[in-house]
Amino acid sequence: MKIVLATRNAGKITELRRILTGFDIVGLEEFPSIGEVAETGVTFEENALLKAHAVAQGSGLPAVADDSGLCVDVLNGMPGVFSARWSGRHGDDQANLGLLLAQISDVPADKLTAHFACAAALALPSGESRVVEGTLAGHLVTTPRGTNGFGYDPILVPEGETRTAAELSADEKDAISHRGRAFRALAPIVRDLITR
Repeated sequence: MKIVLATRNAGKITELRRILTGFDIVGLEEFPSIGEVAETGVTFEENALLKAHAVAQGSGLPAVADDSGLCVDVLNGMPGVFSARWSGRHGDDQANLGLLLAQISDVPADKLTAHFACAAALALPSGESRVVEGTLAGHLVTTPRGTNGFGYDPILVPEGETRTAAELSADEKDAISHRGRAFRALAPIVRDLITR
């Protein structure tokens, strides 16, 4: 069964193909007529559902979408749903990371607690949908480390780890990541709704 992953982010597509095994996962590059879906929701769940429904309707296939981000405690949970466009330009990882690091530069290390959050949604062309969530708690470091990730991975050290998320192997990251947890929770729902 073909499922459309509502993203053009190559890193996210690769990551989710590893997690949602047993499905023919394709990205939005196969559907050039489907434009960008405006993330107008104020929660990760709202944005994931907006994208999943739009792509399911536009493709005529089951669609999976997620919205995820970094929630920094001393910033009252921000950048949160604005993580991908924190610097004002959507998807500019370096600018987003640079701005966040500037904002926390004077914060004591013991106050730099944060977590990654992810809402993963499945929408069918019929309009039926489900959404689940996953988190990865940790603390921030102010010097980026590692190259095995994207976004804010180089500055979040997961609880129980000394390495950043970007220093973990793909398998290690998938086992504990917010997206890994959300999509593993979504996988049986996908199988149930699509194969019934």
